[in-house]
Amino acid sequence: MPQDSVLHLPALRRGVPYKSLDTVLLESAEGDTSLAEISVVNAGLIRRDILSVRSAQRALANSSCRELIEICGRAADLFLSAPLPVGLDDRPQTAEDYISVLSACTGLPHRLCRSNMEKIAHVLRHMETVIRGLSRDLNPEILDQGLGHQFGLDLSFFPVTDCLGVVLPSNSPGVNSLWLPAVPLKIPVILKPGREDPWTPYRIIQALTAAGCPREAFGFYPTDHEGADSVLQRSGRSIVFGGDQTVRRYRGNPRIQIHGAGRSKVLIGADMADQWPEFIDVIVESIAANGGRSCINASSVWTPAYADDIAEALAERLSVIRPRASQDPEATLAGFTNSATAKAINALIDQGLDTAGVSDLSAQDRQENRCVKAFGQTFLLPTIVRCQRTNHPLANTEFLFPYASVLEVPQDQMLSHIGPSLAVTAITDDRAWTAELLRSEDLERLNLGKLPTSVVQWDQPHEGNLFDFLYRRRAVQRNRETAAG
Repeated sequence: MPQDSVLHLPALRRGVPYKSLDTVLLESAEGDTSLAEISVVNAGLIRRDILSVRSAQRALANSSCRELIEICGRAADLFLSAPLPVGLDDRPQTAEDYISVLSACTGLPHRLCRSNMEKIAHVLRHMETVIRGLSRDLNPEILDQGLGHQFGLDLSFFPVTDCLGVVLPSNSPGVNSLWLPAVPLKIPVILKPGREDPWTPYRIIQALTAAGCPREAFGFYPTDHEGADSVLQRSGRSIVFGGDQTVRRYRGNPRIQIHGAGRSKVLIGADMADQWPEFIDVIVESIAANGGRSCINASSVWTPAYADDIAEALAERLSVIRPRASQDPEATLAGFTNSATAKAINALIDQGLDTAGVSDLSAQDRQENRCVKAFGQTFLLPTIVRCQRTNHPLANTEFLFPYASVLEVPQDQMLSHIGPSLAVTAITDDRAWTAELLRSEDLERLNLGKLPTSVVQWDQPHEGNLFDFLYRRRAVQRNRETAAG
């Protein structure tokens, strides 16, 4: 930030800034600069605010779904390029200010910050398409009126919650796209930002309110673990992002939608294995897009043949991805804000490599340690491991950098071994196997053909349909004769 004084980022209670007595300093990824003082609210305040959230729902109800969709469209341009107020004193934050502070806090290079920014703006700009996709082309006016006639049917939908609670991560700003449809669906949001990225949800809120959305629709609560649990447990519907340990306690709760480890994959059909050099670019993009930080990045490649050749080719291609300065336009590798996290991941991989049936194909191309210090940050260099068995600890796991295992498994055994997978790219023209893939309960998103796992169509559900999560259809029968009379 250009100002000399440290900015104070407040909580937002029904859109109104709130300065807490409890604060924490947010430091740069290098740990040498305090970038902001953050208000930290307690669980009791969050619970109290959620009790009065119906006033926020009424504020949204005063606008039609179409009006809110138009507001999202205007907010897209504001989020992408306008100076927007930030902090307790409403300092103007330009897009470049936002990118700089986001990069400094998360370790993402400017290039990746900008691409995530564009992803969020794209969803806001195309919100009508997103809503129609999620609601199966439902006329938004039916949500305004509660009842309407479409597809030759009387249709009625009602919200099953007064608000949507969201506990956000810090690994990728683009995940904020997933809660955005709640706004035109007239559901207030209660956001607990990630520790390193309070900037993205805050800027989105400022863009939406500047575009005309009622500020009461937004709660923004930097908080601790107890506060995060209150957001999830006290909201009628909630979304939680995190690793296996974070989300484990919420599994089985139908009111909480879990976005955990993706364990996304590329599957190569037996009919296409001979042609693997033709789609090596697709696999590289699946692994390395967004710095390997997304749950839709491929963390393993399954092929019925040529696994050694594919692994060697991937290791060679990924070896050119190197640490660069955050402002370098060619930077595509993210640093770790906490060097201890990077070192722990590195140690976990090395521990797995000490067992039989696995080898690090990237080691010869790296010619140095996987974990390196550069440009004031700690980086993990891209890693491809060749696993000989599907139950090896490194075979079906994911890490926050470009990493993937390569396994050779007969096509007819793949689906019985891959386990739950968020995004799967299946490269095949085999119709019978495609039919099996489509029937599998383990595949959340399926990209058929030469599409990277990282390619997302935003009118398609992502880890659950948000419309179905927030609304329920009501059976309605009308006596047409009586209605006409």
